[in-house]
Amino acid sequence: MQSFIDSSDIITLENEFISPDILEYISKYKPCYPSHSTMRLIQDKFLQKTHFSNHNIPVPKFVEFNSIDTKHDFSNENYPFVIKKRTMGYDGYGNMLIKNADDIAVAWEKFNGRSGLLFAEEFIDFDCELAVMVARNTLGDVVVYPCVETIQSNHICHKVIAPARINIELQKQAQDIAKRCVESINGVGIYGVEMFLVGDNILVNEIAPRPHNSGHYTIEGCKCSQYENCIRAILGLPLGSSDMIHSAVVMINLLGKRDGAGTPSDFTGSLRFPNSRLHLYNKKESRVGRKMGHITTFGNDIEAVLREAELCYESFKW
Repeated sequence: MQSFIDSSDIITLENEFISPDILEYISKYKPCYPSHSTMRLIQDKFLQKTHFSNHNIPVPKFVEFNSIDTKHDFSNENYPFVIKKRTMGYDGYGNMLIKNADDIAVAWEKFNGRSGLLFAEEFIDFDCELAVMVARNTLGDVVVYPCVETIQSNHICHKVIAPARINIELQKQAQDIAKRCVESINGVGIYGVEMFLVGDNILVNEIAPRPHNSGHYTIEGCKCSQYENCIRAILGLPLGSSDMIHSAVVMINLLGKRDGAGTPSDFTGSLRFPNSRLHLYNKKESRVGRKMGHITTFGNDIEAVLREAELCYESFKW
């Protein structure tokens, strides 16, 4: 690790699955963002929820789940609710919906349940899922991207619609909550904040300290992409504009349809759409549900853009 540190000028993360102790060690030699103190607040999702709750940021009801007999008062019937791993969960991995007592036993076994590993959270019957990217630099300057709508497929982000199809007031509320999340953890870099919309209420689901799937649309859709602002932020440079350069943008993930080689059989059909752009990640192996690439489509009318994006997606052949 020391040779890696010595060869670097500054270090940032592409995922959150690294010990804060390692980040603290790195920071003795080179600037490292997100910092070890930031990661200690958010890597453990139970601690993350506790931190946000203590800072008056709205989150679902939650409780530590330290034994198979843990009690909660999420609802009169106590079901359904969700058991989650406190660390290492993503794209639905590490979550299980609990509908009855038998499910609790299954989840406890599945997640190797013991004290300190799991927490339970109320089940949110949301109207839609939202996300906001936030960039914050070393000087404390902040840029907030538009509020987007995310649509999941088997707990994996499948579509991102920008801007979200909700009223302006709710969009601004989501942006304000996301900004407060990042500022509360003294975050530096780029952060994706996922939220639930329930009626006129917005609840924070979780925060990711890195470029995020819900921000891929910014490459074609905004004046400065999430990736460029990530680099600007950690270098302490002025942040670029998050303004959209199209009235509507839709991103659709290309999720693996089979296990095997990662090379598509035919992608040429997806190149015939003038307002769409194809991104392939050149992963050698495909797995069902694995993110292998994405398509971004832009235009003036959100529903028309969504239709073109779906046609472009359907023309891509695995």
